[in-house]
Amino acid sequence: MAIRNVLVVDDSKTELLFLSDLLKKSGFSVTTAESAEDALGCLEKAKPDLILMDVVMPGTNGFQLTRKITRDPRFADVPVIMCTSKNAETDRVWGMRQGARDYITKPVHRTELLDKIKALG
Repeated sequence: MAIRNVLVVDDSKTELLFLSDLLKKSGFSVTTAESAEDALGCLEKAKPDLILMDVVMPGTNGFQLTRKITRDPRFADVPVIMCTSKNAETDRVWGMRQGARDYITKPVHRTELLDKIKALG
């Protein structure tokens, strides 16, 4: 499956802008969400090919949202890459146990992110 449409979920406007710009310059179509609720609303409108998921967000965190999305039969085939400042091995393991396909820590490096996306596509 070719990855073209990416949903970026992050409560930081700075991160949303940075990741959106990076992805758009690399040829992806990008939708953004600033909370779990926003992300679920975006999913109801259009199914993305990939979700980049922050962990630390108010309300429902990225681990909880990833678990909810990857266990929903409608979205179970959409890969999630955790994209977070939480860099402990336990966080990485926990993210993968919630259904994430990969895990990347901030600050995000363009080539690392694009390589991980390419590996999923």
